Amino acid sequence: MSAEPILSLSRINTMVEQGYWSDKTVLDYFDQAVAENPQQIAIVDSNSEYQQSNTLTYEQLAQNVNQIALGLIRLGIKKHDVVSFQLPNWWQFSAMHFACLKIGAISNPLMPIFRQRELSFMLGFAESKLVVVPSTFRGFDHLAMIQELRPELPACQHVLAIGASGEHSFEGVLLDHNLALEWDAAAIFAERKFDANEVVQVIYTSGTTGMPKGVMHTSNTLICAVNPYLERLGLDHDDTFFMGSPLAHQTGFLYGVIAPVVLQTQVALLDVWSATAAWSIIDEEKASFTMASTPFLSDLVGSNLIDECCSDRFRLFVCGGAPVPRALVKTAVEKLGVRVISVWGMTEQGAVTSTCLDDDDEKIFNTDGKALAGMEVRVVDENQQPMAVGQEGILQARGAFMFVGYLKKPEAYAVDAEGWFDTGDLAKMDADGYIRISGRSKDIIIRGGENIPVVEIENLLFKHAAVEDVAIVAMPDERLGELGCCFITLMPGFELDFASLQIYLIENQVAKQYWPERLEIIKEMPRTASGKIQKFQLKEIASEFKRT
Repeated sequence: MSAEPILSLSRINTMVEQGYWSDKTVLDYFDQAVAENPQQIAIVDSNSEYQQSNTLTYEQLAQNVNQIALGLIRLGIKKHDVVSFQLPNWWQFSAMHFACLKIGAISNPLMPIFRQRELSFMLGFAESKLVVVPSTFRGFDHLAMIQELRPELPACQHVLAIGASGEHSFEGVLLDHNLALEWDAAAIFAERKFDANEVVQVIYTSGTTGMPKGVMHTSNTLICAVNPYLERLGLDHDDTFFMGSPLAHQTGFLYGVIAPVVLQTQVALLDVWSATAAWSIIDEEKASFTMASTPFLSDLVGSNLIDECCSDRFRLFVCGGAPVPRALVKTAVEKLGVRVISVWGMTEQGAVTSTCLDDDDEKIFNTDGKALAGMEVRVVDENQQPMAVGQEGILQARGAFMFVGYLKKPEAYAVDAEGWFDTGDLAKMDADGYIRISGRSKDIIIRGGENIPVVEIENLLFKHAAVEDVAIVAMPDERLGELGCCFITLMPGFELDFASLQIYLIENQVAKQYWPERLEIIKEMPRTASGKIQKFQLKEIASEFKRT
């Protein structure tokens, strides 16, 4: 399947002239790191499934990447085919992406939390030719799940699993072969190489329609989302990255897979989050930087391992994905001695705004930063007119990081003639150009940095025999930022409790991450004169609830 980017010659020329885009690809950065620093440690992972840690230098990682790439070719993967991998934060995740780049295949990372309902759509829509999963992870049989879905996926030719045996063995099929002795690998890779403006990544994001959209990125948009970020944060080759955010999320992908390679430095990975494990890795690997959502910072601050594991080396925590409480930032600065940087971004663009290292407390505590080099943001009204300083409006963004369309949905690429993209967020901007996210026009909930596709879950619950009407809204949570509160009106003669609701979601194979955390049965929904549910009223009710 060919993923066609929405990319005009005018945009390419402008980005090149401004110095943001070049002919250098993500693969070029990887090959350069291997050539210049072969013995530099590239990845240290922590595989909880097999109770082992793996350390790979850039040279060792490259050897595995080449083996996997040749194995993919033997499987029949062609240029522009989509290869999906639903992997935890293991070294194989990064290796799969760079192997795809070697042979001109498109990487489609998938979150490990996704189950049959999400994957049947995502894999089918992307027409994935190959799916790579862990055999088992966190007690769940991923290989069995994909095998169960195979009849629904006519494009899927192969399924491989890490730790499996036989024909589905990732190791046996992609690593245990001697193809490098038989084939001219360098010539094959050169023939298949992407240019900097071809689509190299399709990554799904939740949308207002409830169905996820496949965001398409090129080497230029990905690299450009990394370089200004690294420059603003003052990160360089001497820094060691720690990444506990999922690599299959754009945060982990950009700043846990690509950024360390750009700097030719090390990343230490954690596959199952816990503050205890995180502190152990931060201490052992002498990590200096990490980026994650608010709950990660909250857990680190609340750990009793601070005195033992936190050193002057650990200096920078970039926090995004959910509002960062002022009290948490102050506590983190005092207890950890780190610099906390607030950031705002989205799958379509990566990090767009951030605070700066030399910002005062007012900016750090009360804003989501200003635009990074290569990007612009503005706040407008419904008529696209700029709002006054401090006034809430629609947040728009444009620039070099901007994605190049949604897979198979060119009509959804809502970028105007001047390049402005409606982010779906509401914001205020101060006189210095710093924004503060104040709300969302999108109908989503951000739970621990993850977007919950509200409409999709509502549509599913509508099918329940007991449900007359349903609306899911956000309720505040100190650790995760937001949780889902489900309001339901019942059909006459029916009853429904929270346990029954959960059983229904299990039966419909909905990822647990998407479940609402509270159920409220009400007599009727608050509505406008035209019949639309007034969710703001439900949000006011939910704002009084606390998680039980």
